[in-house]
Amino acid sequence: MLSAYHHGLGSVTQITAKIRPIPYLAKYMATESKNDRAAWLYGPAARCSAAAEMVGVPWRLVLLGAPGVGKGTQADLLHGALGACHLSTGDVFRAASSWGGCELSPAMKAAVDYMRRGALVPDGTVWEMVTERKGCLHCGGGFILDGFPRTVSQAELLKLLMENEGLTLTAVVNYDLPLSEIVARLSGRRTCESCKTVFHVATRPPNVAGVCDHCGGKLLQREDDRPASIEVRMEAYNRSTTPLIEFYRKLGLLLSISAAGTPEDICGRTLMALTAWRARNAV
Repeated sequence: MLSAYHHGLGSVTQITAKIRPIPYLAKYMATESKNDRAAWLYGPAARCSAAAEMVGVPWRLVLLGAPGVGKGTQADLLHGALGACHLSTGDVFRAASSWGGCELSPAMKAAVDYMRRGALVPDGTVWEMVTERKGCLHCGGGFILDGFPRTVSQAELLKLLMENEGLTLTAVVNYDLPLSEIVARLSGRRTCESCKTVFHVATRPPNVAGVCDHCGGKLLQREDDRPASIEVRMEAYNRSTTPLIEFYRKLGLLLSISAAGTPEDICGRTLMALTAWRARNAV
């Protein structure tokens, strides 16, 4: 249990937030029933199966980090430790691609059309998707945004939306990892051509080389997981994200975390940093 005080829009509010011990994190993640995030995945007409437990001051986080640093894994682990809901824009787009067209909002229909053509979903369409789901930003346990914002313009829009909704971010966690380690992580990934389960030749190998443990499908290396492609992706990521990192640094929200080590190590490092982060804002 963490108790402190935190500044928010000129006021001082008491913090009472649960942080579950790291040694029990894996067990907790295996047994805890998770919110199905229906309202996030399917839009405002849907209702989540379980409401997150209300805490004194919810954790509201944005995760940044290059491809391969494990943002999605960390978001899941942080959800387990903090209770904040994992809001991934990638999950929304992946879910939408399997829906019938009549179930999609205009923004999501446009997003699916871009994806089917192999094109990037433009900022405006992503923003419409997020604003359709702005009720999720009021989740009782807080939220962990993964995949959004990706640009300064998106960050500015998110800041304005949260101000209008009377909400403030706790912190923006930026996961750092040297390029050589990112290349090693991504180039070792193998994806099942059938069920899309991801393995790694070094850290998560299949029981039979080249064969999916779950469905028996063939494991393939994605073209964008080849070293040359990874370096191109990293150059593009750095061009778009360096200004975003600076934007949050100037707002006093940026918290840099090393993404080296096991997922549990990284999560423990993140939780310790977040605890210290709030303590530094105590009065």
